[in-house]
Amino acid sequence: MLRNVKAAALAAVLLGGTAPTIIPMVAYAQGSSVIREIRVDGNNRIEAATVNAYLSVKEGDPYDPQRINESLKSLFSTGLFADVSIGFEQGVLKVNVVENPIINRIAFEGNERLKDDALGAELQLRPRVVYTRTKVQADVQRILDLYRRSGRFAATVEPKVIQLEQNRVDLVFEIDEGEATGVRKINFVGNKAFDDGELSEVVRTTESAWWKILTADDNYDPDRVTFDRELLRRFYLSAGYADFQVLSSVAELTPDRSDFFITYTVSEGQRYRFGDINVVSQIDKIDPATLMPLIEIEKGDWYNADLVDDAIDALTTSIGDQGYAFIDIRPNVERDRETGVINITFTIAEGPKVYVERIDVVGNVRTLDEVVRREFRLVEGDAFSSSKLKRSRQRVENLNFFKTVDVKTLPGSAPDQTVLEVDVEEKSTGEFSIGAGYGTDDGAFGQAGIRERNLLGKGQDLRLGFTLGSSSQQIDLSFTEPYFLDRDVSAGFDIYRREEDNQDESSYDEKQTGIGLRSGFRYSEALSQSVRYGFEVNEYSDIDSDASRLLREEDPEFSEFNDWPDADIRSA
Repeated sequence: MLRNVKAAALAAVLLGGTAPTIIPMVAYAQGSSVIREIRVDGNNRIEAATVNAYLSVKEGDPYDPQRINESLKSLFSTGLFADVSIGFEQGVLKVNVVENPIINRIAFEGNERLKDDALGAELQLRPRVVYTRTKVQADVQRILDLYRRSGRFAATVEPKVIQLEQNRVDLVFEIDEGEATGVRKINFVGNKAFDDGELSEVVRTTESAWWKILTADDNYDPDRVTFDRELLRRFYLSAGYADFQVLSSVAELTPDRSDFFITYTVSEGQRYRFGDINVVSQIDKIDPATLMPLIEIEKGDWYNADLVDDAIDALTTSIGDQGYAFIDIRPNVERDRETGVINITFTIAEGPKVYVERIDVVGNVRTLDEVVRREFRLVEGDAFSSSKLKRSRQRVENLNFFKTVDVKTLPGSAPDQTVLEVDVEEKSTGEFSIGAGYGTDDGAFGQAGIRERNLLGKGQDLRLGFTLGSSSQQIDLSFTEPYFLDRDVSAGFDIYRREEDNQDESSYDEKQTGIGLRSGFRYSEALSQSVRYGFEVNEYSDIDSDASRLLREEDPEFSEFNDWPDADIRSA
């Protein structure tokens, strides 16, 4: 936090409400209108050659007021100077400049809801950058926009400048965050099929209430309102209203700037039912009759845009599995408004041939690129397939290492090339657990465990657990390598040590030490097999006379060896 220092003179120049007046100071010497010399004054940090480079006149040129005016504008447009004046006397063109200062530090005061890092990331200005009033005003607006996106329209930001030596300044943004701007009322206009209560359940934004302290959906957010428009459209399209439109969404701020009134104006249109559903193929080797069972649309049901999308996905996947990577499926919709029926023909055609040029992984800090890439069903040079891309994204999401996974297709270096950009946001993969309980057999016990599911960013799983009870203790260690020797084969081991006091129940003590080996591999995307082999050593000791006869006939202390193979086949 920086303390304000009185710098009225500098603040008047840096943060004044009006720009300085530019008046070319011209004095003609008798018989002299040619520029014999250009002299730059007032510059400390900026070289005179730099100033001369922005002038529209050079030494030896005749004095021209129009070109002098252009020079003034050119120097101001650089953003390097707070004030510029040009005078001409006795053949000498005098350029007087006042340099803009350099920013030493940027600080924020009064911000609690938004941290310094979040605010700083929005700013255009940075330390060691030239200070300009225009950039400060733009950054103030950016901060206000950030607060408004978080539902605080009453926030105010006031920039303050602290003068330092060597023409440097500290810039402080004094912030009054204000109260969160709520939503007092949500209105719907034009709706007949569904009442306001039903539509209020569709949109994400909710009306403010005192009990909604664990959600921010009752704060006004323009981005959320835009998303709500899309939610309304999807809802109506899934209910048969194929002509539905959101005509407008208006947010009105109350005079006290504490709440908003939001009004959605909609046009529902006519409700339709499904009519005839057909599939037409422009590819000779694809039989439309074999694809019809994949379309889960019944004639006479209410129209549902989600079912149309599902049908396109099913057709794309099925045809892609037949080796056709370049296909284009378009639903041709024919509305019959008199009968309220929509006929749909799915046309299958060959799409443009596109190949994967490159796969870029961005957003990962800990996780290695290889961990993401090996989950992709596509590699560089493969023919692009939307079904494989969808499956690849699902596999990356199934890792459970990331909050979000967004896969974008970007233009490549040639028309038939595409770049896949995998944008991920990591989340914590470490776990610590602790617990306690009581059992009728073991009595009181406590448990603690630590686990890392993405060890060193390599996707490896390491777990260590402890159990301590009144009659038993156990420690176990597990490790899994999902891609053993860089192959799509998982391998791992489990090691454990268990000690049990069975004197009260069976008159002996038992110690178990075991190790298990695991391996697994996939037959296909939906079928996998795992193989396990375990080896265990049981040690019995302190065998009393009232123990079982089999134990008493053995030595006072003896060991028992057990091993067990196991196999399991599962469908994913």
